[in-house]
Amino acid sequence: MTKDSRQLALKEWSRHQIEQLDTHHEVSDSDLRWDIVSGDASFRRYFRWTQNGGDSWIAVDAPPEHENSQQFVKVANMLEEVNAPRVLAKDFEQGFMLLSDLGDQLYLPLLQKAQKNSDFELVDNLYRRAIDSLESMQEITASDLPDYDQTLLRAEMELFRDWFLQKHLEMELNSVEHRLLDTTFDHLIKSAQTQPQVFVHRDYHSRNIMDCNGTDEPGIIDFQDAVRGPLTYDLLSLLRDCYIQWSPEQVDSWVDYYLEKSPAVLEKEQFIQWFDWMGLQRHIKVAGIFCRLNYRDGKADYLKDIPLTLTYVLQQAEKYPEMSEFYHWLKQKVIPAFEQKQGVTL
Repeated sequence: MTKDSRQLALKEWSRHQIEQLDTHHEVSDSDLRWDIVSGDASFRRYFRWTQNGGDSWIAVDAPPEHENSQQFVKVANMLEEVNAPRVLAKDFEQGFMLLSDLGDQLYLPLLQKAQKNSDFELVDNLYRRAIDSLESMQEITASDLPDYDQTLLRAEMELFRDWFLQKHLEMELNSVEHRLLDTTFDHLIKSAQTQPQVFVHRDYHSRNIMDCNGTDEPGIIDFQDAVRGPLTYDLLSLLRDCYIQWSPEQVDSWVDYYLEKSPAVLEKEQFIQWFDWMGLQRHIKVAGIFCRLNYRDGKADYLKDIPLTLTYVLQQAEKYPEMSEFYHWLKQKVIPAFEQKQGVTL
């Protein structure tokens, strides 16, 4: 089925589901407007039905050969204590879902505007609300979710070797460089597995968090890849966002806020190392993902976000003796190759 035919089928199916939701939702052609909302880094596409009078719903096209809608529904049902979309109807065979609508005000443009205007009171308020919701998510029992285990952590970081170094930079790695990557990955996996294991959204950042009018709770989307994993992962994703950067002092203040609110007794020095090394794991992975999105999926826009991810990697690797060899290799060989490839200076 083509994208156009899938959209027509989704439109017809979701309109019928809206009619079934409640007797007061009597819909006619003049009552409802159909708009595309967005695609994302996966194969999913989102559309909005808007009814005269203000009600709206999100229709999701998630091709079953590419997307696991059953897992999406499972995690959505786990998120009842936070402001996440509710699944109103589903058809797993077709890969269609109808969701409640949280609006369209993502955090990212709000934060970019506030940053430009030096409105750090708004920025601080948005982040504190997101941290509050994160702590609520971390209280969810995660035993039924897949483990963020050694196999998955390593497979994610291998994207850096395969798609960033070898595909994007066309580097031919020697045996010493391969061993260096293996050793670095081993350190980061051990750190991740040493941490308390909790519910992990796995992509908790400004493009997946929404400011919802009428509530202090941010809207949380794109949660279907949730796992049981390291305590610091989502906080790191939020505060060292791949799409917007804050000063180390500001990030540290939000880490303090998290620690003050956390029901667990956490020693800050240990927490910060976990946090930094989790950042190394995530940003190493993300550099590979952004390249894969470009070469495999034709989504070239993500290449422009690689410099910030590499900046984070350099900053955190430089802090720790265990990462010294990795840091110097990046500085001396990888970063110059990247700067030449993309015509940027880090």
